[in-house]
Amino acid sequence: MSSANPKVGFISLGCPKALVDSERILTQLRTEGYDIVPTYQDADLVVVNTCGFIDAAKAESLDAIGEALKENGKVIVTGCMGGKESDIRNVHPSVLSVSGPQQYEQVVNAVHQYLPPKQDHNPFIDLVPPQGIKLTPRHYSYLKISEGCNHRCTFCIIPSLRGDLVSRPVGNVLDEAERLVNAGVKELLVVSQDTSAYGVDLKYRTGFWQGRPVKTRMRELCEALGSMGVWVRLHYVYPYPSVDESISLMAEGKILPYLDIPFQHANPRILKLMKRPAATEKTLERIQRWRAICPDITLRSTFIVGFPGETEQEFQELLDFLDEAQLDRVGAFTYSAVEGATANALPGAVPEEVKEERLARFMAKQEAISAQKLQQKIGKRVQVLIDEIAEEGAVGRTQADAPEIDGLIFLDGATHLEPGQFVEAIVEDADAHDLWGRLVN
Repeated sequence: MSSANPKVGFISLGCPKALVDSERILTQLRTEGYDIVPTYQDADLVVVNTCGFIDAAKAESLDAIGEALKENGKVIVTGCMGGKESDIRNVHPSVLSVSGPQQYEQVVNAVHQYLPPKQDHNPFIDLVPPQGIKLTPRHYSYLKISEGCNHRCTFCIIPSLRGDLVSRPVGNVLDEAERLVNAGVKELLVVSQDTSAYGVDLKYRTGFWQGRPVKTRMRELCEALGSMGVWVRLHYVYPYPSVDESISLMAEGKILPYLDIPFQHANPRILKLMKRPAATEKTLERIQRWRAICPDITLRSTFIVGFPGETEQEFQELLDFLDEAQLDRVGAFTYSAVEGATANALPGAVPEEVKEERLARFMAKQEAISAQKLQQKIGKRVQVLIDEIAEEGAVGRTQADAPEIDGLIFLDGATHLEPGQFVEAIVEDADAHDLWGRLVN
C-alpha cells in the first residue's frame, strides 16, 4: 500500500459565507492528514460545496457535480443545495453523500467513510492561518460573525437553507480576527446573512476579549475590530436604525467608510410585498445623514428588478431613487422564481423580456452615475491595497472597493510592489468602474 496521504479535490461555489464554510472543511481535512489537490485526476475523491440561492446557482452546482462525477467518479456534495437531497440525487444518483450548509462534521465523516485517513483524528483544529487553509489571498479574509437569518423576505429562501440567526460569541469572533491579523491579513471583510442583527439572538450578551468585556453587538464588535490596525469592511448590513451608530466609527477612521446595505427596491408597495423596510423617503434622509456624518462614505447596494407585480411606473420610481440616492456601487438582478420562495405565488409575474429590458435600463442609469462619481476622484490622493502584480504593473483596490464585486485601481509600471502592501497613489483616469493612477513618491 502506498504511504502517500489520501487526496481530496474541492470545488467551492456561492457567496463568501460559503467560502468560509469551505475553508473550515478543508482545514479539518488537512489537519487529519489529507492532501488537497487542484485537479480531478489527482484526487481520490471530490467534495463540491454547492449554492442553491437562485435557479442559476442551482444549475451551476448541478453542472459542477456532473463534471466532477465524469472526471473523477467519487463525489461528496454539501452546502446550501444539499439541504434538499432529492434535488441532487434526482439528477446525479451516484453521488456518495449529501449534506446541507454548515454541516462540517457530516462532510468530514463522509470523507472518512469513502477515503479513510492515514492518521488518527486530531481534536485540536485551528481554523485560521497559519494553521488553517484560506481560499482568499493571504492579505484579506472573510470573517463570518453569524449564521442564518430571522427575516422572511418573500424572494429569499436563506432561512429554509441556513435556519434562523445564530450569532457567534463575540470573544470567538475577535480571537479569530486577531489571529488572522497576526498571520498577515490586512483587510477583514465582515460577512453574515444579516450583519446588523449580530447579537440579537443572544440578547447582546456580554463576552470577553483580551480580558475585557465586549457586548455581542455590531457597534462594539466594529470598535474592537477597528483597534487591530487593519481595514475592516462591513457587508450584508440590513437597514436597521442601529446602522446609524456605525457611521460615526467610519468618520473616526476606526472602520472603513464603506457600507454594503441591500435596499432591494424603492417603491413602497413592492418593498412591502418583499417584506422589506418600505419608507423610501426615510431611506433618502438617512443616506443624506450618513454623508453629513461621514462625507467619504462609499454606499453599495443591490436591487431586484421585475419583482412580481412591478409596474412600469414602480420601476420608474426605482430609477428616480438612483438619481436621488447617487449610490457609489450597485448590483442588480432580475427576479428569479426560486423554489420555496413565497413571492412565487404573487400575481402579476413580469415577462422575462421585460425583466431583461428593465435590468438594462437600470444598469445604464447606474453606470452613468458611477462614471460621474469616479471622474470626481481624478486628481485625488488615495490609499491602495495591492492585490496582484501583472506584467503592466500593480492592481489594487481603494477603501471604496471590496474584492470581487467592486472596482480596481491600476498602477502602471509598479511591478516592484507586492500583494498585501499599502501604498499611496494619485488618481489620473477613470471609467465607469475602475481607476488608473500613479504612485506617490
